[in-house]
Amino acid sequence: MFAPALLHTSQIHSPFSLFPGLSSFLSPLSLFPNPSKQKVKLGPILIDPTVFCNNPTISQSTVEELISHTGYEDYPYAWSSGYNCADPSLLLPNNLAYMLQSCVDSREGKLIHSLILKHIRKPVVFIDNNLINMYMKFGEFEIAQKVFDRMPERNIVSWTSLLNGYLKIGFHYEAICLFCDLARENVRPNSHTYVCLLNLCGKKLHFKLGLQIHACILKGNLCNLIVDSALVYFYSQCGDLMGAFQVFDRMPQKDSISWTTMISAYTNQGYGKDALYVFSQMQLFGFRPNEFTISCALKACGQEEALNNGKQLHAYIIKRVFKDDVFVGSSLVYMYSKCGRVSEARHVFNGMPRRNTVTWTSMVAGYAQNGFGKEAISLFRKMRSRRVIANDLTVVCILSACGLVESLDNGKEIHGQILKKFRERNIYIDSTLVWFYCRCGEYEYASKVLKDMPFRDVVSWTSIISGCALLGYGSEALKFLNDMLWEGIEPNQFTFSSAIKACAKLQALRHGKKLHAYANKTHALSNVYVGSALIGMYAKCGSMVDARRIFDMMEERNVVSWKVMMMGYARNGLFKEAMKLLYRMKEEGVEVDEFVMTTVLNACGEAQSERESVPS
Repeated sequence: MFAPALLHTSQIHSPFSLFPGLSSFLSPLSLFPNPSKQKVKLGPILIDPTVFCNNPTISQSTVEELISHTGYEDYPYAWSSGYNCADPSLLLPNNLAYMLQSCVDSREGKLIHSLILKHIRKPVVFIDNNLINMYMKFGEFEIAQKVFDRMPERNIVSWTSLLNGYLKIGFHYEAICLFCDLARENVRPNSHTYVCLLNLCGKKLHFKLGLQIHACILKGNLCNLIVDSALVYFYSQCGDLMGAFQVFDRMPQKDSISWTTMISAYTNQGYGKDALYVFSQMQLFGFRPNEFTISCALKACGQEEALNNGKQLHAYIIKRVFKDDVFVGSSLVYMYSKCGRVSEARHVFNGMPRRNTVTWTSMVAGYAQNGFGKEAISLFRKMRSRRVIANDLTVVCILSACGLVESLDNGKEIHGQILKKFRERNIYIDSTLVWFYCRCGEYEYASKVLKDMPFRDVVSWTSIISGCALLGYGSEALKFLNDMLWEGIEPNQFTFSSAIKACAKLQALRHGKKLHAYANKTHALSNVYVGSALIGMYAKCGSMVDARRIFDMMEERNVVSWKVMMMGYARNGLFKEAMKLLYRMKEEGVEVDEFVMTTVLNACGEAQSERESVPS
């Protein structure tokens, strides 16, 4: 759907028809005809702009007085009459442009606009460009579009100003359409235009368009520091870290922003080690990290649970007086929480002079992820009492906390708030709601939430499948798996693991073997949790040969894998094999804690008692 302002533009074609020939405008080809441009005749003015002629600094009180006197709130296109400016030098184009750049709100800008229309008879391109920037800055995109449409002459700055404005207010599709118009008029983009387009491609994941833009940049020899940093951002946002690093590595010069962009790219994709390596290289080459760099590095430390590195960064923050920065503080809370140091995270949180939604959410998430559900709920209530606005991630975290402590009433209350305040459905919140209701044993609520979701992904389906398996509803879990496959959604390793556990509860060997065969066609079978679930399923169904074959084929085993295999032997009466495996576990250097030892011995004892109680 187009914004209303775009109805004034010339006919707009589908933006995607242009992509294959995107590089054509780099050569002087008349691929598209230039549309005729008509000058617009303007009517009578609504306000007196001469108040501003003697003083380029416009006070808020003067603006309020004028607006209240004239009732002027509408579009200022008109000619004024009967007024003269005492100081003509103030009406020089450079001074008017400066006044537009200095506006504090759109009302001031509209009054200056009326002044321009009265005294500047011949249009000046760079004044119109500043008008577009000013109106876009204050969200008056319809007026900005009208200024652009009525310009008898435009340059690339005019196009880029409007394009950048649409990107800032989130009109991504309209920005692409505008770029298509630009290409049709054979306007040659500059580096700033390409930066806007690369940011758009990164946000909307238009990888093919971004590749063509990169080719145009190379062909036009428009590479510079800002463009290269935008290319790194684009490739990283689209998940092509190799492409991002190649651009970064070939940059003839780098600054703190380009280094930070690369560190952020690795961090956002979950490659914490690589992010920390680039961070160390940045300092080695003599670049001082800023607060954004530090925030990314702290996030990387949290991902890798690199507590020592995180503490070193904390000391650096105190030394460089970054400790009062809200983003750095939030990243510190995140890092300590991910490393399991919740008390230290809370200490940082309490010491922050300013907190935002991200800070509160990081602390709530820290409590929830470390199993402190009650503390998370308590902090969330405090957050609401302080009137801090919760975002989507806050809601996901607090629902997770409610699920951990099985607090059904609190979760239902939050669900009610979601329905009341969130107009648009969010797939992450809905998936967490499904998990929460399953965790609290409310299968009917969970299935209703899933059914009402306008769009379901693998996480949504896995939430209900794992929830049903947890509640003992094995048949329902397999039914949901079938529905998921019917919708064409591929299971991931968590889906397979949950569905296989459902087969184990039902002792449905035939279904379990089908899932095994399906998983064998994907990379899921190499996952340690899928392997452990298969061992448990075969053992529960009495097929110990198949269970042992899976165990021996596993490239990676964890304590759960060993324990499931030993308990399978014990419950099937193969006590010697269970004990042999226990000794082998010790020999291979896997830690056998008291819990594992007790569990296996108890399983052997219970199985022996059951066998003795059965009459011969």
